[in-house]
Formats: sequence, structure tokens, C-alpha cells
Amino acid sequence: MPSEDQIADRPSPGPAMGRAFASRNFRLYFGGQGMSLIGTWMTRLATGWLVFRIGGASAPWLLGAVSFAGLAPTFFLAPLAGVFVDRWDRHRVLVATQVLSMLQSAALALVAFRAEAGAAAVALIAALAVVQGIINAFDMPARQSLLIDMVERREDLPNAIALNSSLVNGSRLVGPALAGAVIAAVGEAWCFAIDAISYLAVIAALRAMRLPRRPRRDGDASVRRHLVEGARYAFGFPPIRALLLLLALVSFATMPQSALLPIFAADVFGGGPYTLGLLSMATGLGALGAALYLASRTSVLGLGRVIVAAAVALGIGLVGFSVAGSIWLAAPLIAVSGAGIMIQLASTNTLIQTMVDEDKRGRVMGFYGMAFQGAAPFGSLLGGWLAGVLGVRLVVAGSGVLVLCGAALFCSQLPRLRRHTRPVYVRLGILPPAAQAATTPPALGEPA
Repeated sequence: MPSEDQIADRPSPGPAMGRAFASRNFRLYFGGQGMSLIGTWMTRLATGWLVFRIGGASAPWLLGAVSFAGLAPTFFLAPLAGVFVDRWDRHRVLVATQVLSMLQSAALALVAFRAEAGAAAVALIAALAVVQGIINAFDMPARQSLLIDMVERREDLPNAIALNSSLVNGSRLVGPALAGAVIAAVGEAWCFAIDAISYLAVIAALRAMRLPRRPRRDGDASVRRHLVEGARYAFGFPPIRALLLLLALVSFATMPQSALLPIFAADVFGGGPYTLGLLSMATGLGALGAALYLASRTSVLGLGRVIVAAAVALGIGLVGFSVAGSIWLAAPLIAVSGAGIMIQLASTNTLIQTMVDEDKRGRVMGFYGMAFQGAAPFGSLLGGWLAGVLGVRLVVAGSGVLVLCGAALFCSQLPRLRRHTRPVYVRLGILPPAAQAATTPPALGEPA
């Protein structure tokens, strides 16, 4: 799969946990994105609470519908967006998505300041969610593809991915707590306003970067040809195909818990915005611990088994959360779920970006976005409808069982996947040439 010019360099010096910080561009990104993500998490929590508050008796279905509206565009557009990310300047695409996201958050704040209970207000929120979903369809492949340009050494990419994941979840500890306090004091609209302002930090950081210029990709080839080529590449290689399918299943199954969290906070545990913030913070705490664990790793070897273990932990966490009788039992269980989903996402990202050819990186990460964010809206829409019929507890329990089934199936495929990844790892210098002749290849499932 990868070409010979992708052979890995020697291991980078310095502490394993933060070796990507040796790169100036990544340091700039980490600082600016950290500030922006606090606002992003404030908006996510405030959006759910606003829809729950003004949705009335239809709140379960409306929560699922708004979540679907925000994520569905990624399912349909991310693969196509990946084609343009491979054609265009990734850096400029990412700057543009941040500017557009800032304007979207400002518009959401204006709507929230005037929002009254009823379908009209929810429809406006859903429409703005669609706008953000379209932006995210381009943002995901551009952001993930640009990470390799932010680090000066290719072998620091897995560390950069893990640190980026830790940043996402570290901000998740701050954003929801701040959002709960702001909502209780002055309302949801100010969360959206703060989010809009926070985008200035990441825009400034991106503008300050000095990135290598990459050659323009086959601009004369048709978009359809590039899209088909990317799909054949991603789904024609069994390890990447298996990783994407498991990720899609996990995203589909776990989204109902996220979409229905306001109902758990208010109706199941008898709380309010602070309770919702506590549950979201617990999820972030578990995910942060998982991301820091991945950042401490020095090799991609063994990530296949790590993915299986994470999926099992995620499934058990979902089932346990669904039957929890108090917030103090639910919080650690949702933290386990948060750790499981984070390891799943970051490990899948790392393995795919390690194996992918550079000229197809944007397109493959477009399919990654389709699996991660594109499958989720269908889970939230179905989960929201089922919650109104069966109740939120039964829906989340069923989600956990589905994840456990997916983990078992992926685990059964590991021996076959190893045979495909071994030549790639030998070519990249991750495994020694002598490993090519071994009868039982270690690759995806080899212990690190």
C-alpha cells in the first residue's frame, strides 16, 4: 500500500508523552485549539439543554432530530470533501472552516437570545446545526490530514494524534462545567457567544504557522474519478476497511447516549444543567485518561488488541450506565464509556494514518469522518425515536450490547488482518525485514 518514500525515520528523542511539542506548528495549534474547544463543548451542552427546555413533551425525539441534523451532512459530504482536501491547500481549508464555524456560533447565539418554546425555534436550531454539519464535513479531513504537516518528524504523528485527543477531552472537563454555570446564571445564548469568540484563538494560531508547501494533486482529474479511487483504496485494503466499519458501528451505537444525556440528567437522576455538566465532565475525564495513555505509547504495534479491549469496556460501560440508580454510580460508568470511545477513535485514526498513502490521505480521512460522524446521526435519530417508545434506559443498554457484538467480530478477524498489515509495517520500518517471513504475523494485534 504505502510507497517506499514513506519509510519511517529513526525514533525521535525526548519524552514519549509530549514529543510532538518539539514542533513549533503543533505547539501553536495545541494552544489555540485548546481555547476554542472549551467554547465548542459549551455549545454542545447548551444546544442539548436548550432543545430539551423548549421542546416540551417532544424533547426525546427533537434531541435526536437536532443531533441528526448536525451530523448527517458529514455522512453524505465527508468523502467528497476529502477529494477537495487532497486537491486544495489543507491549511487554507482549515482556516476557512474555523471562520465559518465562528459565524455559525454567532448566529446560534442570536437565535437563542430570541428563542421561545415551540417548533419554530427548534427548527432554526436544527437548520444552523445542518450548516455546522456541512462545515464539519470539510473540517474533519482537513484537520486530520494537516496533523502530519504540524510535526517535523513523521514518527511523531501518533503522539500528535493522541495529544490532540487529550486536548479535546481536557477541554471537555472545563467546557461543560462552565456551560452549566453560565446556563444557570444567564442562559444558553451566552454559551454560544463565548464559543464564537473562542474561535479567534485557533484562527490566530493557524495563521501563525509556517507549513511546508505540498505539490498540487492531479487537479485536472475528475472529482468522480478521485472519489472512486479513494473509496477503492480505503475499502479495498482489509485492515482499513475493518477499522472503518467497527468505528461506524461504535459511533452509531454510542450516539443515543450522548443525544439523550439531558433526559438522563433531568428525568432519570432528577437534576438540571449542573447534573448534565457533571455527566459530560465524567465522560471527558475518562476520555482524557485514555488519551494520555495513548500519548505515552511509543509504537503502533498492539493497537489492534487495544481497540478490542476498548470496545469491550465501552459496551460494558453503556450497559452499566443504563441501569445505574444514582448519579454517583452513573458518573464512573460513563467515564469508562468515555475512555472506551476515545481509545477507539484515536487508535483507529493512528493506524489508518500510519498505513495510508500521502496522496490519498484527505480522501481516506474523509471516509474516517463518514464513519465517525456520519454514522452517528442515524444512531441519534433512531435512539431518540426508540427512547420515546421503550425508554432511555433500554435504548442505551441495547447500544452497549451492539458494541460488544462488534468487538467480538473484530477480534475474530485480527489474525487475518495481521497478514495484510505485516508487509506495510515492514516497508515503513516499524517491523524488521525478517518479520516478513514469519508464519504468524504480529502487526495489528501484536503486544507492544
